[in-house]
Amino acid sequence: MGDGRLDTAHEHWDEWWKEAKQRSRWSEAEDVVTSLMPALRARGAQHVLDVGTGIGRHALAYASFGFDVTAIDASSTGLDQLVQSAQAENLRVDARLSPFTRLPLEDDSADHVLAWNVLYHGDGETVATALRECRRVLRPGGTFQLTMLSKRHRSFGIGQRVRADTYVDETSKGDKVHPHFYVDAAGLTRRLSNARFETISIEDVDQDGDRGFHWVVLAQG
Repeated sequence: MGDGRLDTAHEHWDEWWKEAKQRSRWSEAEDVVTSLMPALRARGAQHVLDVGTGIGRHALAYASFGFDVTAIDASSTGLDQLVQSAQAENLRVDARLSPFTRLPLEDDSADHVLAWNVLYHGDGETVATALRECRRVLRPGGTFQLTMLSKRHRSFGIGQRVRADTYVDETSKGDKVHPHFYVDAAGLTRRLSNARFETISIEDVDQDGDRGFHWVVLAQG
């Protein structure tokens, strides 16, 4: 973080994606993501952007459902795995190496944007920039599904506070050695509104059964 950047967690994931046992933990698409696909198709959505795709579990699921998929990540290792999987499954995914704060798409070009467990890798300013970028590339009336770290998460307040609501835990064996931003419902709703999103639904979900609380949000541009 010597250059002042806080969106550095991809450095951790770039190493983890090299290990088969780590990839296997993140190979299945989330039900809350796949269950939305019929509704997206019913309203005519075609182009989907998967922000922070990792090894591509959701990008591959969208492609299998027939969507035109662009998938971005800052981890080249993750994208390599995605490309290999897409080729093996005879699926077409446009995989691009990019940070989530500078999306390589034109304005109003995506019908639906997914950002699953990614935008909180940084601080509040990182989140604000990322939300503006997601709104920029989303066509008017398009939908945005995302998760954010809740302040009910077991890791909130653990480690060094490097910015407001942003912590680095140097004792962590996972990616929390990099900055993570946490938010409550009011703060998240306000940030979405500032980025010109209308919140459709918001739920605080324990992702792993051990106080791994994340906000699961559906919004509209």
